[in-house]
Amino acid sequence: MKLLPCVYLLLMPLTACGGGGERVREFSGDSALAYVQVQVAFGPRVPNTEGHRRAGDWIVSRLATRADTVLVQPFSHVTTSGDTLKLRNIIGRFRPAATDRILYVAHWDTRPIADKEPNLANQRRPIDGANDGGSGVAVLLGVADALKQVPPGLGVDLLFVDGEDYGEWTPKKDVLLGSRFYAKNPLPGPQPLFAVVWDMVGDKDLVIYKEGHSVTNAPEVVERVWKAAADLGYDDVFRDQVGTAIEDDHVPLLEVGIRAIDVIDLDYDAWHTLQDTIDKVSARSLQIVGDVAMALLR
Repeated sequence: MKLLPCVYLLLMPLTACGGGGERVREFSGDSALAYVQVQVAFGPRVPNTEGHRRAGDWIVSRLATRADTVLVQPFSHVTTSGDTLKLRNIIGRFRPAATDRILYVAHWDTRPIADKEPNLANQRRPIDGANDGGSGVAVLLGVADALKQVPPGLGVDLLFVDGEDYGEWTPKKDVLLGSRFYAKNPLPGPQPLFAVVWDMVGDKDLVIYKEGHSVTNAPEVVERVWKAAADLGYDDVFRDQVGTAIEDDHVPLLEVGIRAIDVIDLDYDAWHTLQDTIDKVSARSLQIVGDVAMALLR
C-alpha cells in the first residue's frame, strides 16, 4: 500500500494532511486498534460461547455511554444440524427521532472453523477474527466515539449483527443470520437513506475495490463513498475499479429495498485461517476507513 506523505506532530493526533491541506481528524485509528485488541482478548466470538457473550456485553456497555439509545434484538436460530444458537443484534442510535438516517453495519461474531487452513488438523478450530469481525466492530465503535463528541446533523444507526459467519457459504447455510433477522425486523420509522457494511477493513495492506452487488444495486452509494475517499486523498486505497460480487450482510438489506453497499478488502491471505490475528491489523488502515466513514456522516 502506498502511504500518503504526511507529517505528524507530537501530541497532535487530531490533525492530518491530504485532501486539500490540514484537516481535523475526528476518528482515532489507534483507539480502533485497541478495540480490536479487546475483542481478540475475549477469544473467538463464536455464538453460544463465553467469549461471544462477553464481547456482546462489552459492545453494549461501550454504546451505552456514547449513543442516545441502545437497542438489542435477541433471537434464536436452529442450524441445519439441529443446534440452537442464541444470538443478538446490537444497535446504537444517534438522534433516534431524526427522519433522515444513515445505517452502518458490521458483524461482531467470528467463524467457528478455520476452513481455509492448509493444515487439515487445524480446520475445525475457531479463528481470532482480528480483521474478519474485529475491524468492522472497531470502526463502528470509533465512529460512536466521534459522534459522542460532536453529534451528527442527521440520524445515525450503528448496527452490530450477529451470526454472519457461523455456517457454510457454499452452499449458503446458517450465515448472514443477524442481517437477515434485521431485514425482517427493521426498526420502526423511516428507512435509512443508505447503508454501508464495513467488513475486513483493517488489513495492513489495505486495498478496497467496488464490490459487484453494490455497484449493480446501489451505484449512487458506492460513488458517494468513493468520492469521500478521493476527497480525503485515499484513492490509492479505495480503488476506482469494480471487483468481485460477494454475499455479505448488505445482500439481505438490498433484498428489502435498503440502498446498501459493502466496503471490504477481499485480498486477505489470513481469511478464515488461524492467522487472522492482531498482528495483521493496522491502525493506519483503520484510520483511513474511519476517516471515510466520518466524512460520509458530516
